[in-house]
Parts: sequence; C-alpha cells; structure tokens
Amino acid sequence: MTTDLAAPPSGSLAQRLGHVQATIAKAARRVGRAPAEIALVAVSKTHDAGAVAAAIAAGQWRFGENRVQEAEAKFPALKQAHQALDLHLIGPLQTNKVKDACALFDVIQTLDRERLARALADQGARSGRLPRLYVQVNTGEEPQKAGCLPRDTGRFLTLCRTDYGLAVEGLMCIPPVDQEPALHFALLRQLARDNGLAGLSMGMSHDYERAVEFGATLVRVGTAIFGRRA
Repeated sequence: MTTDLAAPPSGSLAQRLGHVQATIAKAARRVGRAPAEIALVAVSKTHDAGAVAAAIAAGQWRFGENRVQEAEAKFPALKQAHQALDLHLIGPLQTNKVKDACALFDVIQTLDRERLARALADQGARSGRLPRLYVQVNTGEEPQKAGCLPRDTGRFLTLCRTDYGLAVEGLMCIPPVDQEPALHFALLRQLARDNGLAGLSMGMSHDYERAVEFGATLVRVGTAIFGRRA
C-alpha cells in the first residue's frame, strides 16, 4: 500500500502530521508491529524555521535535512530553545563539512565511503563526540546516487567498525523512483539482518506505509507533512 500524493496534502500542518502518524500506526498494526517501534523523521528541507516551529508545536521533535548549510541557517536557535530536538542529516555529506555536521546533527544517515568514515573517526577523536551513524546503501545501484553497493555493504561495515571504530546503528536507502520499493526495502532488511543491525531508515511520503510493513524503524516524510517544496 502506498500513499496517494497526486494532490498536495490538505488541512493544517498539525492535521497532516497527525494523519501521517496515524497511517504509520495503522501500517504497523497490520503486520503485527508496535507503532512505537517506528520513528517519524519530518523532512524539513527547503521549508523555513517557521514551518519547523509549527511542527514542534504539534509535537514533532525529529527532523531531517539534506544540506549542512541549510540546517545551519535554521536549526541552531531551534535546538537551543528545544533541547529534545533530534536532527538527522539525510543528504550526501562532503568531507569538508564533517566538522560542521558533527557539531549540529544528532544522526548522520549517509555514511557511504571510506574517506568519509575516516573523516568522521578523526573528527570524533578531536571533539569526543560523534552523531549516531547509518550507512546509506544504493540498493538500485544507480550511478547518479550516493550509497555503497549492496554487495559491498558487509565489507564496508567491517571497515567502519574495525578500522575506524565507528558504531553504526543501521542502514538507509532511497529506492529508484521507477521501481517497486518493496524489493529494495526487503533487500535492505536482509542486509541489516546479515550484519547484525537493528536500524532501518527507509520510506518517504509516497511509500512509507510499505516501508513500515517491511520493518522500517525510521521513516523520512516531508511532502505529506510540510506540503510540496518550492
């Protein structure tokens, strides 16, 4: 089952957020899961601090941003005012932005190459703090998309753990837009099981119900909450 986004979501932001939360809970129960097992990441990229504040007022505390620079423009003051905020980087991370990303984000979901692993490990050694980490897997093996290849995932996780001492808590994927997402969710779930990982970040506005059915522990939903991006 997928969510119909043929038209922009209606109602207030609080109503849209409540609808997404209810849909997650319904999908979880449909497959015998507890709704509390799934965390909602509200993807606020391109939306201003006012929209984020409205989501906070409606009870949402976990947010996702694609770019370090955009997040730096709106989240420091919000995090200072709301200590419970949990900010996730869900876009590609360049090594020259590692220091800034580690200072602002609580979770980085896009670890995908050795050079980045090394930069994160070095930054953690210098600062004594690292965000929680997910490895991004390019399940569709798309040349234009970031992420390690499925066949390389086990080897990359071993490198992160043994060579760089990084504690990876899960995997993340973005399925190809023209393919059945369930195939990619099933692949990511199997890769996580094979490598002893519990965290699965998968599912967006058009397919988060399906992701929940396949074991997602984090779903990343933007349009269905904030409306279409400019």
